Amino acid sequence: MPKATRGAPKRHGLWRIPCRGPAPFGRLGASGTVASLVSASLLDSLLAKLDERAATVAIVGQGYVGLPVAMRCVEVGHRTLGYEVDARRVAMLRAGHSYVGDIPDDQLRAALAGGYTPTDQIGDLAGFDVAVISVPTPLAEGIPDLSFVESASHAVARVLRAGSVVILESTTYPGTTDELVRPILESTGLRAGEDFFLGYSPERIDPGNAMFGFVNTPKVVSGIDADSLRAVDAFFSTLVDKTVPVKSCREAELVKLLENTFRHVNIALVNELAMFADDLGVDIWNAIDAASTKPFGYMRFTPGPGVGGHCLPIDPSYLSWSVKRRSGHPFRFVELANDVNEHMPEYVVRRAQRMLNDRGLAVRGARIVLLGFAYKAGTSDWRESPSVAVADLLAELGADIVACDPYLPASAELPAQTELVEVTAELLAAADLVVLLVDHPEFDPDLVCRSSRLVLDTKGVLRSREFVGETL
Repeated sequence: MPKATRGAPKRHGLWRIPCRGPAPFGRLGASGTVASLVSASLLDSLLAKLDERAATVAIVGQGYVGLPVAMRCVEVGHRTLGYEVDARRVAMLRAGHSYVGDIPDDQLRAALAGGYTPTDQIGDLAGFDVAVISVPTPLAEGIPDLSFVESASHAVARVLRAGSVVILESTTYPGTTDELVRPILESTGLRAGEDFFLGYSPERIDPGNAMFGFVNTPKVVSGIDADSLRAVDAFFSTLVDKTVPVKSCREAELVKLLENTFRHVNIALVNELAMFADDLGVDIWNAIDAASTKPFGYMRFTPGPGVGGHCLPIDPSYLSWSVKRRSGHPFRFVELANDVNEHMPEYVVRRAQRMLNDRGLAVRGARIVLLGFAYKAGTSDWRESPSVAVADLLAELGADIVACDPYLPASAELPAQTELVEVTAELLAAADLVVLLVDHPEFDPDLVCRSSRLVLDTKGVLRSREFVGETL
């Protein structure tokens, strides 16, 4: 649809009329046009719907971020539509089967009974009051891939109507909401800030975190203007305990990247320090424990086999790419952290190789059990998991590998030559080496120590016990 021009009738019977001289009627807003009166009326109507829980909410993307948001929307009384392009996922959701670890089947079924509607038909979203875009933002050859955001924005544009609010939640670089999402939505002829509202709110979902979930984690909110901020803030205020408004979408977009870059850089620091401490004959874990007694100026981070999930391996690179594109300068902290963390799986394999060599064994033909394949404890999410890289490297060296992970489904497509099995005393006893990669609570430390002939503990969970082997 072509862009609307001033003085022309717009969709839904709205007009944008230029105002010269005294106002033709009523009190005008800051823009000095009747359009601002229309915007204020639309905002008041939207806020009233949200307050009365009479709004229709569409969550675009039903993955690790979107599905928990949809469940919470139903919980507080919103009519909720979950849009997902993957028809197989939609079928699972409709059948009450969750593929997201933090959402049990019982919760999903209760949501379905409470009015949650999963769909792969964008037309079903027509008439929405709130649309939240929660789709993946991966890297493609080191460059941000916003194709999912772009596709989702085009889909939302097809059913966009006056008086609604669109909120981008996907992690991205500063400027995405204004420079990518806004023009797509405005191609309908509707104007952001006048006919509909637009904002950004970075997701803070932490899979497997039993202490901080969606509701009790403060939600950063922003809008392209004051009215959009009010709309975004009002919506999330119905879902979470506390919102944190910021001045612009660019600030909010930077918040998420800052949070994850902070973690990424500090994890890289302790990972590199762990390698140097081993060379120096120093127990890095004891040093970290002692440093953690300082009540100020220090925050505890621990080493591991690498970083995984969507956030740490990817989000800092969005920031680095954006900085270099805008300023022409590299973000050296991020590039160095990427280099350290990406090579941690290689370091784990070198340590494993050394341990086997010390016992007169070669990696080729060695029976190696990998404990944990998800990227973090207590979750089935194994996107970008360093365990995958460890398995691939060991397989290339000719090791006979099996993996144990109670959270991964039997249908999980693991790397070639890696079989998913249940951990047992017999399995551990038959292994030449057991590598503990993820500290899942289901892994019994006593069983691992008692049954294994040789262990490489990359997470420090066996430090208080007697076992044959080493800690990273």
